Amino acid sequence: MNTHHAPALEASTVLAGVFGALEPSPVLPIPSLAHRLGVGFIYAKVETGRPLGSFKSLGGTFAAVAAIARSRLSLPAAQATASAPHLVCASDGNHGLAVATGARYAGANCTVVLHSGVPEVRTRRIRDAGAVVRIAGGTYDDAVDLARELAAKNGYLLIPDTSLDPVDPVVADVMAGYAVISDELRRQFSQDRIATPTHVFVQAGVGGLAAAITEGLRGWLSAPARIIIVEPDQAPCVALAMAAGRPVRAAGNLETSADMLSCGEASAPALKTLREYGVTCMTVSEVELARSVRELEEACGVETTSSGAAGLAALAAAAGDSLRRQELDLTGDSRILLLVTEARPTP
Repeated sequence: MNTHHAPALEASTVLAGVFGALEPSPVLPIPSLAHRLGVGFIYAKVETGRPLGSFKSLGGTFAAVAAIARSRLSLPAAQATASAPHLVCASDGNHGLAVATGARYAGANCTVVLHSGVPEVRTRRIRDAGAVVRIAGGTYDDAVDLARELAAKNGYLLIPDTSLDPVDPVVADVMAGYAVISDELRRQFSQDRIATPTHVFVQAGVGGLAAAITEGLRGWLSAPARIIIVEPDQAPCVALAMAAGRPVRAAGNLETSADMLSCGEASAPALKTLREYGVTCMTVSEVELARSVRELEEACGVETTSSGAAGLAALAAAAGDSLRRQELDLTGDSRILLLVTEARPTP
């Protein structure tokens, strides 16, 4: 494995203990879409076959196991093998499932706080993984607030995927898990002798995946080496934070079909990396999101959600706008990398 991002190697080792040997998620060429959108190549890194059905299995699971290990190291030897902290996290669904899986593997109890808009199919999977589910009213950010309160009140160990602390160690572990993806990408493109991408379109919830990919691919992309962060226009928290220079909470109910991206406040650790790199932010409409889901399935048979197809939605919108093409340096020779981040949940 390429060890450009050393924490990803540690994450891979831990995750192999939880899930068994990890096979890299595939990189699929999509020539029909490349031709239609007027670019040279489109490659999709397809995360639908990951354990638990999404890239979140890499971050939340590793962070949970790592946090429990640190907690046990801080205890006297007589208690370390018998004691495990009670974990708590907030989630739109996938992060909570990953944390619950890590907790169960390490013999710890876990509470996952969801907001009332999380579909029952996702809630059920978290309960089936052994976690207690608490429902917070309102949005994902209300669930984040409640998880923090429960941690402070009950002494639970918080496993967030977002933080206002730019050096939060648990969020750093979450992002180290996500960095497994960029290590795989470097190896896969090298082994298959594929020219490196010129553009990456990566979706953002709180920004952790986008930051991990940005950091992990730093110095590897071909010119113009553009990274475009994609958000629903109803939940543009990373764009707001980039403009303000700090996390700010988006107004409104954040309702979007891309429910894994319906976050109102960006993560400070992610924001630090995204600002350093100088990424570009784009928002996409509900119509564009729905279209991208259909187009991915028709073009390469990948079944995903609006969250998973958001990168294609932004690419299609940019490719069809001459001013945006110029702004992003999109040409007929551009090589595009998309991330398809999750499988479509089955009832």
